[in-house]
Amino acid sequence: MTDLHQTQVLEAQVEFLEQKLRVPLRLSTGLIESVTEARATVRVRVGDREATGRGNIYLSDLWAWPDPSRTHAERDAVLRKECEEIAATLPALVGAPAHPLELGLRLHDAVCEKASTPPALALALCMAPFDAAIHDAAGHALGISAFAFYQTPAEIPAADRLFPKGACVAIATMLHPPKDALEAWWLVNAHDDLEASDGDFVRAIRERGMHHFKIKILGKDIEGDAKRTAAVFQAAKKHGVATPRLSLDSNEAHPNAEAVRDFLLKLQTADAHAFEAVMYLEQPTSRDIRERGFDWRAAAKLKPILLDEGLSSFDLLPLAIEQGWSGLALKTCKGHSFTLAAAAWAYERGLLLAMQDLTNPGLSAIHSWLMAAHLPVINGIELNSPQFTPQANATWLPRLDDLFHIRDGFHRMNPRVIGLGSGL
Repeated sequence: MTDLHQTQVLEAQVEFLEQKLRVPLRLSTGLIESVTEARATVRVRVGDREATGRGNIYLSDLWAWPDPSRTHAERDAVLRKECEEIAATLPALVGAPAHPLELGLRLHDAVCEKASTPPALALALCMAPFDAAIHDAAGHALGISAFAFYQTPAEIPAADRLFPKGACVAIATMLHPPKDALEAWWLVNAHDDLEASDGDFVRAIRERGMHHFKIKILGKDIEGDAKRTAAVFQAAKKHGVATPRLSLDSNEAHPNAEAVRDFLLKLQTADAHAFEAVMYLEQPTSRDIRERGFDWRAAAKLKPILLDEGLSSFDLLPLAIEQGWSGLALKTCKGHSFTLAAAAWAYERGLLLAMQDLTNPGLSAIHSWLMAAHLPVINGIELNSPQFTPQANATWLPRLDDLFHIRDGFHRMNPRVIGLGSGL
């Protein structure tokens, strides 16, 4: 598909909306009550065709930039300014016409390899909606899905060094015909009520058929976390879930790999059935895997340990193998291009892939869903905006009711769409 090599970015814009969470989301670093949604629009030319694409993401500063010396308002202002600068200079940042994946990776490198403040993960949030919009626009220009861009091999200088046969071949090998239904996840905060008949947990089971639960544990008290995990499992069984499935996320709060292993052993002793229900753990220790890296082999023998916040550049992938991580917790908020190439690298080496979330609203939820539908993920799809910011999805209803209103524990959508889904 030679036209793809001629993709040229012409101009970009960005706007911001504040979204309030229906219920606060508690991370180990603090409480999220509202968040800025960045919406990007990008116009491209592919050969002799022009089209406009869109992308959006939450600028979740508490997750991506947990700096206690700065207020949320201060961090948010910096990230908004970064987005505005990207919009103003996007054609120069991505450079000469090229395949959309190459453009997205150039953008990732140009934005995320700046000085350490803001950190690379926060800068990735700023560039991600533009990367998605480039792919969306190119898909609309050619009338095909962005996941069909790899059917013909193409040179991707920014990523080909990672793959013996080139990035396009590796990505094409990993992608499969998309599913139209994916298991949904319900996030359980550390102090959520598990028994109240009118509480979110019980209603999620009875009204949405939830059977997959992501549990936020605090990572400071091994016995307390084991009891909480077992309690969520037992409550789900009590309220009618025949086979609960769990994932665990301490948001980097565990001090080391030994503490994670001890926690898993404690859980195994306390409730063997709850232990068996755990599918994986997500980034239990510090995201700085260079300076605070651990050997995960002992813990990973008990349950898969997936790298999330700790992956912000391709250079960290070999280190992840060396340290014994089981796989990657993917997030489109790190950029469509980076996420797709990192997933292909991991897939070639037999690592596990899971599709995680940043409470993606509306268009970015569609994007994340499409990514999971095309990838060999182990978990279905985690989409938290129906739980935390349902109002941000309102403009997509009732067209995508099956995606944003979970039934029988599944998100559903026709995945055969052009662009990244905005054609819907």
